Amino acid sequence: MWLKSLIVACLLQVSIFSAAHAAGPFGSVKVGNWIGGAFSNDETGAFSHCAATTPYANGVILVVGYNAAGIWSLAFASPSYRFNKGENAAIDVIFDGQEQARLFATANQPNMLTAVMPANVVRTFQKASLMVATAGRAVLNFDLTSTGPVIAALANCATKVKADGLSKAGDFTKIAAKPQPAPDKQAPPVGSKAARARSGTGFVVSANGHVVTNNHVIDGCVGDIKGNLTGEASMALRVVSSDANNDLALLQAPSTMTFKDFARIRDRSIRSGDSVIVIGFPFHGLLTSDFTVTTGIVSSLSGMRNDTRFLQISAPVQPGNSGGPLFDTTGQIVGVVTAKIPVLRIAAATGNIPENINFAIKTGALRDFLDNSVVPYQTSEPKGELKGELKTTDIAGNARPYTMLISCNGTEQADAKR
Repeated sequence: MWLKSLIVACLLQVSIFSAAHAAGPFGSVKVGNWIGGAFSNDETGAFSHCAATTPYANGVILVVGYNAAGIWSLAFASPSYRFNKGENAAIDVIFDGQEQARLFATANQPNMLTAVMPANVVRTFQKASLMVATAGRAVLNFDLTSTGPVIAALANCATKVKADGLSKAGDFTKIAAKPQPAPDKQAPPVGSKAARARSGTGFVVSANGHVVTNNHVIDGCVGDIKGNLTGEASMALRVVSSDANNDLALLQAPSTMTFKDFARIRDRSIRSGDSVIVIGFPFHGLLTSDFTVTTGIVSSLSGMRNDTRFLQISAPVQPGNSGGPLFDTTGQIVGVVTAKIPVLRIAAATGNIPENINFAIKTGALRDFLDNSVVPYQTSEPKGELKGELKTTDIAGNARPYTMLISCNGTEQADAKR
């Protein structure tokens, strides 16, 4: 009974250094031994945080929280702890014997230490199998087998509650994938008024065949979505998740396929003025059946109306480049090509035709999307300003095994909304 009471107390109090009491849970998070849900501020009734917790045989209860401000936390609780309120402690954590981080925790309650988890620690925590935590002389081991889906469920919890409110909270472990047509529902024939062939570009980001593209590339597809690597037979791709707000979609190749070559995401921000390379399949069916390569620079670190989720690039892009990879000069992903400026609209408004103004989604939004979808992608640091640079031909050659033509049939109504 004492354990259940302590777990409930931990869930209520994990809202990142907040002194206000919380109420809940609203909805549920249930993954393995992890339980939790959404919580409100008891004084205002507003959404406070999402949290999940699980007890360990070593006597410690882990609590993972994600609050309304988008901050992750990790708390260590035990009935044997006796901290003074406001007491601070440094906790060193090692993941899978390799990745190490230092967390700075505060005792909001006598029996619990709570630390903010930076984004890089959250990503490692999500993917690791074992965590060793050291504080003073205490050394504790934690099995992290289920933390991947727990992190995804908590992110989903916060997104859902912010959009729909606490009153509509449900099972947050059910992360909605884009619905697929029933197996016996056939797409309208190509060439009819009801269907139009559509295409874009995507790229593989894991050995399990996860493929990133734009949401607008697959939104409104009727029937199968197909992926083609140059010179190879097409494969049916299933939709894993999508994010219309950030224009991202995650597809996956059949489980029988594995990919030894896949894209690595740059782990450091790109700078304005850096050179970039775009690879994709523009105007497929009119131009070459192979991918095309264009080059340019990062013109700005923000998009239309200072939208910081995007990069502005000068590399030429055309319809069909959408969803394709944007590379730096070491061959690492620095963005996802998403759009070109509406030339005719700008020309009508200003009397001038804009040139070489195109946009790509930054890797920050991409990595958050992949983390929430529990994708085992890989990152890499740039290898040096000049020493690690590759020729454009080499970058294109390396990208060939994982850059895909994405195609489907779409309705005229869906195309009109694009």
